[in-house]
Amino acid sequence: MTLKEIMESARGLTASEKAFMAHCLISSLETKHDEDVDNAWKELAERRCDELVSGKVSGLSWEEIKKQISS
Repeated sequence: MTLKEIMESARGLTASEKAFMAHCLISSLETKHDEDVDNAWKELAERRCDELVSGKVSGLSWEEIKKQISS
């Protein structure tokens, strides 16, 4: 397939499929794996999960987030 054909085919994808395709393309550009970045994301995710579980913070629904953005 040529790049033009791929681009034309991509037009028929859903938004989530396009996002996944973009993620895969961008990820394929990364040639060096940085363990420090992975560890930082892991620590952040664990900290936020602990905050949710403990009740220190509460989550927001997508509807609430959209309202805040549009305000």
